[in-house]
Order: sequence, then structure tokens, then C-alpha cells
Amino acid sequence: MQRAIDPIPSFPLAGEGVGQRRFGVIGRITGILREKNPPQVLVDVNGVGYEIDVPMSTFYLLPKLGEHVSLFTHQVVREDAHLLFGFSTEAERVTFRTLLKVSGVGPKVGLAVLSGMSVNDLAEAVALQESGRLTKVPGIGKKTAERLLLELRDKLKVDVHITGGEPAKASSQADVLHALMGLGYSEREALAAVKHLPAEIGVSEGIRQALKSLSKG
Repeated sequence: MQRAIDPIPSFPLAGEGVGQRRFGVIGRITGILREKNPPQVLVDVNGVGYEIDVPMSTFYLLPKLGEHVSLFTHQVVREDAHLLFGFSTEAERVTFRTLLKVSGVGPKVGLAVLSGMSVNDLAEAVALQESGRLTKVPGIGKKTAERLLLELRDKLKVDVHITGGEPAKASSQADVLHALMGLGYSEREALAAVKHLPAEIGVSEGIRQALKSLSKG
């Protein structure tokens, strides 16, 4: 099967430097779902078949073969091919693009992360710096997990709001976690104390209760 190639050349936009990168010109694909071979699907758009790689979170939500499907897409342009990656939600695509900005992380790793955990679970793991949740994803080792947590700490804050999760809780817990580690507690000790804090608790009270819990241990 031949991979569909985008016929539209990707020229720099006005005012865009030659060395600057921007997203590909294909941002969404809508057509008939013809094939499902995880992690790849084939979408027929007016007689042109687009091969699109999708995370399993998107794959499970696909309609039956022969039905209409619409995917948010991210295009990767290489010398030998134009690759398309599809997502059922804008939040997934935003997260995928954010993952690609991490040093050493390519599309394969990005899809693996989104296949192994939801966008909100990833944002929460980053906020709480829980490397163990990332290492459970196939293909993600300890070093990669630690690099993801470090580089995504600030970048994924907006993604928590996109998913409609609990940004206030995640932010408060993260602040308490960092404060405890700053006081000399290990990451393991700090995480154990933070996990049991009420969702509505403030940072100051959270630190106080966490310290009380740690003193008992």
C-alpha cells in the first residue's frame, strides 16, 4: 500500500525565519474509515487513502469500518516521507506536540505515552513528579521517564485545564511536594505524604499536614 503524500508544499509563512519550525499543513482529516491495523488506520478522503498512526486511546474510540471518522492530525515531514499522526481530541494532539519538544522523544515514544495513559493522568504524574507511573508505559525506561518529568513540569500545566481535570488540586499538591523536598525529604517520602491530602487544601495547610504525617512515620 502506498503512503499518501500531501501535494501541498510547506513554504515558510510571511515573517517566518528559515530556521523556524511550524506545524504541517494537514491539521485534520475527515473521511471514511477503511482499515484498522493498530497503531495505523487508513482513512479514505475523496479517493485518496491517508495512512495515519494513532495512539490506542484514539484507536479504541474509532467507529466501524465504512463509517465516517474525523481526526485531529499532526504532520511530520521528512526527506523520505510525510507522516501523519491522528488524535480523537485536540487535548491529545496538544499533548503529543508537547511531548515531541522533549529532548530525545520522537513520535513513537509520544504515541506510546498516550497509549499507556490519559492526558490528564500524564499531567497529574508530571505535577506530582511520579516517575513510576511513566515507567509502566511499554518502552519508557527510568531515564526517559525522569527526563519527561523534568522537561514537562512547566509545559503541561495548560494541558491539565484542557482536559477538564483538577488543576487546582494538582498544582497545590505539586507545591507541597516541592516544599517537602526542599526541606530535605526524599521524593518517595514527599509523595507518600502528599497523596493523602484533601483536594481542597491550601499549600500552607498542606505542608503542615504533610509534615505532621511524616513526623508520625
